[in-house]
Amino acid sequence: MEHREFSMTHTGYKLYGEYWLPKGCKAMLLLVHGMGEHLGRYKEFLIPEFLAKHIGVVAFDNFGHGKSGGKRGYCPGYAALMEVIEAALKKTQTLANDLPVFFYGHSMGGNLVLNYILRNQPIIKGAVVSSPLLQLSFQPARWKLVMGKIIKQVLPSLTLSSGLDARAISRLPEEVEKYETDPMVHDKVSPSLLLPVLEAGQWALAHANQLQVPVLLVHGTGDQITDYESTLKFAKEATNAEVMLFDKGYHELHNDMERERLLISVVEWIEKLIRD
Repeated sequence: MEHREFSMTHTGYKLYGEYWLPKGCKAMLLLVHGMGEHLGRYKEFLIPEFLAKHIGVVAFDNFGHGKSGGKRGYCPGYAALMEVIEAALKKTQTLANDLPVFFYGHSMGGNLVLNYILRNQPIIKGAVVSSPLLQLSFQPARWKLVMGKIIKQVLPSLTLSSGLDARAISRLPEEVEKYETDPMVHDKVSPSLLLPVLEAGQWALAHANQLQVPVLLVHGTGDQITDYESTLKFAKEATNAEVMLFDKGYHELHNDMERERLLISVVEWIEKLIRD
């Protein structure tokens, strides 16, 4: 297997990435992580499972995340997030050569993947979207949203604590502990990151009927961070999407109680598209 690190530069920020090319590779997958985390959190379970099935993986740390440059929790704008997806996809397509290409986006990464697909209509085989941040599972206080819009204009790089309760990511105590003790995980977020992502979630819901490629949406009904009913709404409006719910599942299904069933279902879905 070939495994290498790489970097991408955008608007003065150096972004860190890695890729894995297994022997007998039959497809490539571009993984897009969630808010406050990094690609390294997918190395223990998710990425090895794909590699074992001869599916290559490309992953990168977004602005202000993991080993990438930038202030923790800040990004230069939603357009920049889309442009970095574009650069990472080109890298993935180059490595894939003529092999089919897939996305895998989790939480904020799911928001980015859905928006990129809807806005750019890339030539890919399909996408898996996990617990997408289309809408929060709770309603922030109105004054916080108003204040956030003001801060976004006056101090766009100001970051605050997200207030995320780590216990909401998984029902497995050991996974919560890993999250809490990971030095590269942070709870910082700026209005210039969160507000555009939330707005893009609403845009994706409004344009779901324009989806052109197959998408598998997976979400837990016990998710206390992102709203699973919004995922159902997206699937209802999109002719090319199917949804798989996990009863009482928490936010990080790939680190939750039914992660084996999740991976089996995801790999079977990808392999079916590869054969078609």
